[in-house]
Amino acid sequence: MEGGGYEQERTRSAIKIFYCPIFIANCYLCSVSDFSTEISFKTARSGGSGGQNVNKVETMAEALWHVASSRMFTDEEKQLIAGKLARRINKDGYLAVKCSETRSQLENKLIAQTKLTELVAKSLLVPKKRKATRPSKAAKEKRLDSKKKESVKKEMRRPPAID
Repeated sequence: MEGGGYEQERTRSAIKIFYCPIFIANCYLCSVSDFSTEISFKTARSGGSGGQNVNKVETMAEALWHVASSRMFTDEEKQLIAGKLARRINKDGYLAVKCSETRSQLENKLIAQTKLTELVAKSLLVPKKRKATRPSKAAKEKRLDSKKKESVKKEMRRPPAID
C-alpha cells in the first residue's frame, strides 16, 4: 500500500502493521491500538483475485464502531461525529468501514481499523471561523490610483473628438 499517509512497519512474519495516530486540535488523542477496544469486526468472503482461496476464506473485513456507546469521546464530540458521518452510520448506530484490498484477513482488519480511525479524526476537526477584514486606507488609495492610470491610458487611445 503506497501513499495514503500510512506509516508502515514490517514484522518478521512479513505481515504489515499500520500505525495511524489521531491528532485532534493539536493534541494527541489516541492510537489505533487504544481505539481498537471499541471496534468490532465482521468478516465475509471477498471477491477478486485469489483463486480457490476466495471461495474458502473470509478475507473481507468490516470494522464496526458504535458511536453512541463510545467511552473515548464526550457527548459533544459524539454529536459532531454523528452529524458529519450521518450517511455512513447505519440505523443501528454503527459506523462501518469495509476493506477487501488484500488476500489476508488480518491486513484487511488493520486497514479497515485505520480507515475508521482516520474518518473519526477528520470528522472531529472543526474549521476555523473566518474573520471579516477590511482593506486598509493605503490599499484603497492604491486601487483608486491604478484605476485612474488605466482610465488615462485608455483615454489617450481614443481618437480626438472633432467639434
